[in-house]
Amino acid sequence: MTSEQDKMEAGEWYSCLDDTLEALRVTTLEAVHAHNHLPPTERRTLSAPLRSLFASVGADCLVEAPFHCSYGINTHLGDEVFINANCVILDSAPVRIGSGTMIGTGAQILCADHHRDPVKRRAGIERALPVTLGENVWIGAGAIILPGVTIGDRSIVGAGSVVTRDVAADTTVVGNPARAVAR
Repeated sequence: MTSEQDKMEAGEWYSCLDDTLEALRVTTLEAVHAHNHLPPTERRTLSAPLRSLFASVGADCLVEAPFHCSYGINTHLGDEVFINANCVILDSAPVRIGSGTMIGTGAQILCADHHRDPVKRRAGIERALPVTLGENVWIGAGAIILPGVTIGDRSIVGAGSVVTRDVAADTTVVGNPARAVAR
């Protein structure tokens, strides 16, 4: 029988109310808590708690506090990634953030897609869809990136935008839902 974690990693419907997944989330909460309570001088580069948690980390990354993620083990950072304060990454699926990308304060990257059937949703049934941010992307403050979205290289997501679909390279999107505008 396939575990709930295996289903999650395969992008299939799974129960997030699983003891193994809960144990992973508790480990993540401990690492995030440690990061968020470090003195600012110890966060000038990516802190040890997050560096050991994330799947991969490039050179010269910085994650401001407070920060929150659900698993951490599915987050991949390229070189020189900057994540500002109050960001949330719910990484039940792979989240790949390309080199040179900047994420504004309060932005959210969400991978969990909850079931449409209210009975299944109440039972914790969801699926995890990956999110990819290309290189040199700028995500404005308070933007929300929904499950399954890819944002192309050098694109800009305006502050407060809700990105519901893929964004081509070299594109600026704004609004809810986010739509392309002239640069």
